[in-house]
Amino acid sequence: MPAYPVGSLNGRNRRAAMLISDIAATLAVQKASQQGRLFDIFEFDDDDKNLITQTLGKGEVCGVAALPSGILAQFQEAVMAGVWHMLFTDSAGDLIAEYIEVGPIPMAVRRACTTRPTLVTHGPAPPGAMNVMPLLTEIGDRIVQYRDGDPAHAIILSLFPMSIEDANFLQATLGAGPVQLTSRGYRTCRVAAAGPRNVWSVQFYDSMDKIVLDMLQIVDIPSIAIATEEDFRDSAVHLRNIEEAYFK
Repeated sequence: MPAYPVGSLNGRNRRAAMLISDIAATLAVQKASQQGRLFDIFEFDDDDKNLITQTLGKGEVCGVAALPSGILAQFQEAVMAGVWHMLFTDSAGDLIAEYIEVGPIPMAVRRACTTRPTLVTHGPAPPGAMNVMPLLTEIGDRIVQYRDGDPAHAIILSLFPMSIEDANFLQATLGAGPVQLTSRGYRTCRVAAAGPRNVWSVQFYDSMDKIVLDMLQIVDIPSIAIATEEDFRDSAVHLRNIEEAYFK
């Protein structure tokens, strides 16, 4: 939970207070179909940044996205769904940009996925393979058929008869993509982009960190990571209440 500021704000915190108000106003009108809005906090002083971080808190979703330019975007959702704290670092690990973003999913996630290939390429099936080749054919066909906005096509690997050779060949063929994120709600869910476009590994874990559901999804972004319009409205009310109680 966020550690809300206590007492009245001094003049140094006015910039943070104005930002909180602007974020709440944006949440009140944000649409799920709209591109997110960025609030640049790179040049805010440490007091303002700390106050913003404490107020927004840490929510369920966090992750990283490797952009085609070589820049790494790290993101943490706030307690208020649809609000993201974004840190951008260069190849040397130096911080080069910092934003608060309001939107369904950070724009950096979508940008990172734009250069992924749309074809699945592989060699012959390895010895001991059972079902991996028809599975790869299905994945390849679904990638070609998929259009932005289509519902996700799920392949439940947990229920799919596969040998160790199948699993290893599938992993080696699909490879690793540029986005990884974790959602810690009722159960931990780890989501990772595969090498081909619109292919995602989605794995749910139990309290002992063992996989209880393992699937592939063919979709632009898995829905578990995306904030909805209802989330935006609820977050706006939540943040307005915080603003009234602690910033005015």
